[in-house]
Amino acid sequence: MTPCQDSCRCSAPVSLDLSPVRPEVSASGEVTASLFAIPGMDCPAEEGLIRLALQDIPGLAGLEFDLGRRELRVRHTGPLERVAQPLGQLGLGARLVSSGPEAAGAALGSVVPSPTPAQEARVLKWLLAINAVMFAVEMATGWLAQSTGLIADSLDMFADATVYGLALYAVGRDTRHQRRSATLSGWLQLLLALGAMAEVLRRLTFGSAPEPPLMMGIALLALLANLACLLLLARHRQGGVHMQASWIFSTNDVLANLGVIAAGLLVAWTGSRYPDLIIGTLIALLVLNGARRILRLTRLGTG
Repeated sequence: MTPCQDSCRCSAPVSLDLSPVRPEVSASGEVTASLFAIPGMDCPAEEGLIRLALQDIPGLAGLEFDLGRRELRVRHTGPLERVAQPLGQLGLGARLVSSGPEAAGAALGSVVPSPTPAQEARVLKWLLAINAVMFAVEMATGWLAQSTGLIADSLDMFADATVYGLALYAVGRDTRHQRRSATLSGWLQLLLALGAMAEVLRRLTFGSAPEPPLMMGIALLALLANLACLLLLARHRQGGVHMQASWIFSTNDVLANLGVIAAGLLVAWTGSRYPDLIIGTLIALLVLNGARRILRLTRLGTG
């Protein structure tokens, strides 16, 4: 097998050039604020990857992410190399912008308390219930409406319900358990994506007659359910990788629901079943991509 090069960001570790800054770290252990530009940090998956890579570093005092500007501010004690080395190894193009002693009181007013395990568990139970109910509703309706889009979306809901169950197992546990939960959820996404693609091929071969009103009505209900999930998760995105995985999956679901609604409109307009088959395929690929991101996150997080 020929090893991959730069395209998948898993080539040889990259070290950051610290010479332009030459930070001075106090021997007394005062907190240093180091700002990094990270061009490859363009979604919550990369944020979760960085948290995995840095969370066990001695002297880490805080992480402040700005996904819009693709910047990370690290508050730490001890040598800067402890932070720079794992960031360089992730292959996200991290570059040190500035580093120096943190001004007194600089972090006051900007610290958001981390959610407690009990709070995370409460949210995950709601997410599990919402996705389990919507899986049953979409699967039943998908068969009745002969819609591969709804069936694929129901499998996505089932995957999410299992993900939230695994995340409940990870709440309050150490990094190893959180990473194991995220890895299992990623493999589950992969298997169900392949199952959804097989269903698309089956209906392409044997035929189908999707019913647009039923497709769009149930997809709209699923959209409202997933928006509720995102609202529940919004305050917990700064949690462990198991919560990051939950956020990624719910975001994918909103896109899938919008796709099913659009497919229903096209089926009604054209009278063709192909828009439904196409959206079923696209949802399967979306689930597959979510699995890839989570598995990549957990794999590089152990590097």
